[in-house]
Amino acid sequence: MNLQMKAKLTRSPMIRNRDNQPQMNKQNQAGPGERIQKLLAQAGYGSRREIEGWIREGLIKVDGYRAELGQRIHATNRVEIRGRRINLSQRLNIPERVLLYNKQVGEIVARRDPEGRPLVFSRFPKPERGRWITVGRLDINSEGLLLATTNGELANQLMHPSSELEREYAVRVLGEITEDMAQCLLAGVELDDGVARFKRINFSGGEGANKWYHVTLSQGRNRVVRRLMESQGLQVSRLQRIRYGSVRLPSWLRTGQSTELSDKEIKRLKQTLITRDEAADC
Repeated sequence: MNLQMKAKLTRSPMIRNRDNQPQMNKQNQAGPGERIQKLLAQAGYGSRREIEGWIREGLIKVDGYRAELGQRIHATNRVEIRGRRINLSQRLNIPERVLLYNKQVGEIVARRDPEGRPLVFSRFPKPERGRWITVGRLDINSEGLLLATTNGELANQLMHPSSELEREYAVRVLGEITEDMAQCLLAGVELDDGVARFKRINFSGGEGANKWYHVTLSQGRNRVVRRLMESQGLQVSRLQRIRYGSVRLPSWLRTGQSTELSDKEIKRLKQTLITRDEAADC
């Protein structure tokens, strides 16, 4: 072997990870293509967060090498998840679906539960390919609109804080929101996980001790509506999500039932995301 050939070999060493497994050269990862977690989520194999976890655990390989976060790939790459090869090109060509489910009180948004409580996923129709990925959650005591999609990347975009998509709730409280309370809730309240606020508060009826309000916010934090009300000494007795972005809960859809969004409705929902991205760039 001549010196020139030796020089070429030393400039391209085999890279190994912590488990001493060979990996792709970093230079190859920076090429054109999509980030692996984004592409797999778009194909419906899971949410982006789930896929990132699988990559960290070493459960995904690309062309025989252990995948890395941010690695760029094409649909033509050989991809394996838990040792099983997937047909990425085929999955990406399947039209995405978006499901609108009217969640019941007592159900939990999970695929399994050690306590045996009712699961929303058991109520969803089974997709021909891929699986449903929920857009956010509703706690066990909340009801109403819950979106799910076979496109994990779309789910990520709809949930991401940067989208600032509005969520509207019908909330029944024991008591009444006074003018001072309303000003406080609109200005912002310091909670355990940071400041939260309503964008709009509208009285919608009620007699006696219980009053109904429609509240709108652009945050998807855990139990945020309940916590905001509790910060003012108000107890929530019923909470129903009635809108997520451009999608409203149909009045004819009974609890425990679902319907799929039309292509036109999906397009409108995506357009909301695009419009906000363009506004952010201004």
